[in-house]
Amino acid sequence: MHIALYQPQVPGNTGAIGRTCVGLAAELHLIGPCAFDLSDKAVRRAGLDYWPHLVWTLHDGPDAFVAWLGARQPWLVTKHGRLRYDQADYEADAVIVLGNEVRGLPEAWLERWRERTVAVPMLGPVRSFNLACTAMTVAVEARRRSGGFNGCAMPVINRCD
Repeated sequence: MHIALYQPQVPGNTGAIGRTCVGLAAELHLIGPCAFDLSDKAVRRAGLDYWPHLVWTLHDGPDAFVAWLGARQPWLVTKHGRLRYDQADYEADAVIVLGNEVRGLPEAWLERWRERTVAVPMLGPVRSFNLACTAMTVAVEARRRSGGFNGCAMPVINRCD
């Protein structure tokens, strides 16, 4: 599975989504430019101790990411998605793309992959959900629906008897 962030703006969201990727054995793709420093020093200072376990790629820009996609058909997450996030037919190697915190995804991408847009329903009066929370919600469901948890035993972490 691949989770891609379009020109991310908030380092905390990117860090949390990186943690999600490590936990779900997914690859993180950052579609540049990013609005923050990704150097080893900056990552260490941010306390991202799991970052060495993260498989990630920085694409120079949207064109480089689309070239990497090749024939892959991504799932785009947008509050105006045509499908509810839990109704999509995710593949084991699904590419899930989320827009940035300020501008979302490019209109041309939303049109190009219109039939592959998903949304997390919002029942209360909020403008949007946090990007990292949305990424986790969609990624866990994509992993579940594609059979990615089959045979996975849940560890007992804190057992109180």
